[in-house]
Amino acid sequence: MISFSAKSLSASIRASTVLEGVSFDAEAGELIGIIGPNGAGKSTLLRAMAGLLPHRGSAEWNGRVISQMTHSERSRLIAYMPQERTVHWAIPCRDVVLLGRLPHHSRFAGPSTADRMAAEDAMRQMDVAEFSDRPFDTLSGGEQARVLVARMLAQDTPSFLADEPINGLDPAHQIGFMRTFQAFARSGRLVFVSLHDLTLAGRWCDRLLLLDQGKLKSNTPPDQLFTSGLIEHVYGIETTTITLAERLTIVPCSDKRRPNRTTAGEPTEKTLNDRDLI
Repeated sequence: MISFSAKSLSASIRASTVLEGVSFDAEAGELIGIIGPNGAGKSTLLRAMAGLLPHRGSAEWNGRVISQMTHSERSRLIAYMPQERTVHWAIPCRDVVLLGRLPHHSRFAGPSTADRMAAEDAMRQMDVAEFSDRPFDTLSGGEQARVLVARMLAQDTPSFLADEPINGLDPAHQIGFMRTFQAFARSGRLVFVSLHDLTLAGRWCDRLLLLDQGKLKSNTPPDQLFTSGLIEHVYGIETTTITLAERLTIVPCSDKRRPNRTTAGEPTEKTLNDRDLI
């Protein structure tokens, strides 16, 4: 089982504080969405949690301080998918996925039979086995993202941190990715994803961390957050609540600075199925 605890977690970049006093706990089996406007601190939080950014306060995995772990220890505990997905050389997709196996063998040893089997299994799970010999840089953005999630799977860690993994994907792939991340959580992993799509965040995530100007404004299930008024305040938007697959979620409908004149009164509620978003 895996757990995470942040206590007064703060971080600065070029002398500017971009994350301030963030505290929360998380347990295995949760899919936790990290949301907030641009510049709110989402990527910084994930990097601090992964031990990739100097920080103040504490970030602990299973009671161990991340900054006191070796790189190898972190890599066997956390699989991290950054926003930047570019691979700057024509490496076959199979080798990209095999990079996830590096924490499981010595630095100078090549991939073992078990490593290759794990990589092949991960590629099958993400439906990218057909790309095994294709250079990574010849794939579409959605295909590249699926290969990188396969690399996370091959890494075989109890926790996943994914920074805006569905950015740039078409709606069908966005839904597919969120369904996959939910399945990872249900298998006993602890999964964090940063997101801009509030509707998908509400539909798939068990809990949402709302950041604004580096501070944690809310740490609640989506339905509680979406009826609190915080989304409207933090994002400066008006919203409509909908029921999607028996879960309350939210749809941004107008910028408060430019009121939607076709909508009057209280937000409306409507019921949709997943296919309505494809």
